[in-house]
Amino acid sequence: MNNTVNFDLEKDFVEQPFNDFDLRSQTIENCSFDACHFKNCNFNGAVLKNSRFLDCTFDMCDFSNAKITNSDLRSVKFQNSKLVGVNWTNAAQVMHLGWYECILNYGNFSGLDLRKCVMFQCSAIEADLIETNFSEANLCGTDFTSARFASTNLTKADLRNAKNYSIRPDSNKISKAKFSLPEATLLLYGLDIILEE
Repeated sequence: MNNTVNFDLEKDFVEQPFNDFDLRSQTIENCSFDACHFKNCNFNGAVLKNSRFLDCTFDMCDFSNAKITNSDLRSVKFQNSKLVGVNWTNAAQVMHLGWYECILNYGNFSGLDLRKCVMFQCSAIEADLIETNFSEANLCGTDFTSARFASTNLTKADLRNAKNYSIRPDSNKISKAKFSLPEATLLLYGLDIILEE
């Protein structure tokens, strides 16, 4: 992984492949990426500032501790990627995002409108999901160990085969959400009832 690009000289990229690029700790500022495909790229500690990503795909990329500042991400798909410790709330706009088999541990999604997003078979350990709008989202198979749900909108969300979640029905919207057994019994632990094994 030794490919490099000078984002100070070139700003607009359309349908360009980025394979095996090392972008660690780089600042990508005032750039536009339309329908670009990133594969096996390292964005560890990078800063994505005032940039736009439209219809892009990131496959097997490392975004750990990357900073997304005032950038637009629309119709972006992440596959088999590591995105640990990302604060998504600093983006200017996030819309129609998809994470497939990604590591999203310690991420901050608080207050974001992620309706109809996909977070499929991911790891979202200790993620902050407070006041996040996940209505009609596909959250199937995701591990939510110690993730924080509060005032989270899960209306019509699909959480089948999701696991280790702690969702209080009295402080989150779960109308018509889909859950699967035995994990759905976890919803009962937040209620003031007595459960017998």
